Amino acid sequence: MSTLPGLAQFDTLQLVALAAALGWASGIRLYAVLFIVGGLGYLHWVDLPGGLVALAHPWVLAASGFMFCVEFFADKVPGVDTLWDTIHTFIRIPAGAALAASVFGDSSAAASIAAAILGGSLAAGSHLTKTGGRAVINTSPEPFSNWAASFGEELAVGTVLWLAFAHPIVALVVLAVLVALMIWLIPKLWRFIRALLRKLTGEGAGPVPKSRADV
Repeated sequence: MSTLPGLAQFDTLQLVALAAALGWASGIRLYAVLFIVGGLGYLHWVDLPGGLVALAHPWVLAASGFMFCVEFFADKVPGVDTLWDTIHTFIRIPAGAALAASVFGDSSAAASIAAAILGGSLAAGSHLTKTGGRAVINTSPEPFSNWAASFGEELAVGTVLWLAFAHPIVALVVLAVLVALMIWLIPKLWRFIRALLRKLTGEGAGPVPKSRADV
C-alpha cells in the first residue's frame, strides 16, 4: 500500500507538528485520535514514530475502536456529553501529554518531556474549551446545535491530524490560530457558566429591599 507523500521519514518539524496535533485533538476526541492514528499505522498508510507503533496493535485498535463508538454516540446526547466531558477531564489531558511524549519516544528524555508539556497544555486548553462550549450549548433545549458542534469537532480533529501528517507547517499555523481562539474564548465561556450557576442557585440575588410601608 502507498503512504502519504513525504511521511516515510519524520523530520523535527513533522514530529513537533504531530505532537502538538495529538495533544490538541486528544482534548476533544481522545479515542478517535487513538483509533485513527493506530489505523493509519496498521494499514501502513503512514510510518508511525516508534513511541506510537503500539497504537497499531490489533488489541489496541479493538479497544480504541470500541471506545470511539461509545464516545461518538455519547457526545451526541445533550447532558450526557457534558457528563462525559467532565469525567474525561482526568483522562484526556494526561493522555494528550503521553501521546505527545510518545512522538519523541526515540529521542532524548528532554525532548519527550518538552513534548509532554506541550501536548498536555494543548489538551487542557482544547478540553476546557469543548467542555465549556458544550455546557453553554446545552442551555438550549433543541439538540441540533449539539449535533452540529459534535460533528464539527470530529471534522476539526480529522483535519488537524491529516495536516500534521501531510502538511506540518500548515498544521502548526492552524494550531496557533486555534490556541489564540481558545485563549480568547475560555474566559468568556466560564464567565457565562458561572453566571448561569449563580442564577440557578439564586446566589446572585441579594436581599429583597423593604418598602416604606414596611418600615
